[in-house]
Amino acid sequence: MAEQGQPVRVILRMDIAPGREAEFEQVWLEIGRLIAGRAANRGQMLVRATEEAGHPVEGGPVYYVLTDWADEASFREFELSAEHVEHRRRLAPLRTGGSMTVARVVHELGAPEPARG
Repeated sequence: MAEQGQPVRVILRMDIAPGREAEFEQVWLEIGRLIAGRAANRGQMLVRATEEAGHPVEGGPVYYVLTDWADEASFREFELSAEHVEHRRRLAPLRTGGSMTVARVVHELGAPEPARG
């Protein structure tokens, strides 16, 4: 568990049924926009794996959701909400598996500002 008040990043692996990628991406985008409206959510990103452990992804599409929260307590409150249960219900028919990791943000470096000249 992250220290109280520390930002956390939640990393979700989502294994998606082959042929349902476009539908999954659309549903995720709709859900993501709702989650982005929560005060404690600091942003999220959906990425699709092209390789894992140096090998092409086999067995079906794999996506990762990276979502940042102000603190773990805020994330856990969302995780237990009726809203989140509804999101999971919408995604369930599209998923074949997955996992979740909650991580404490240790350092975050942004891209440098472009040089002006």
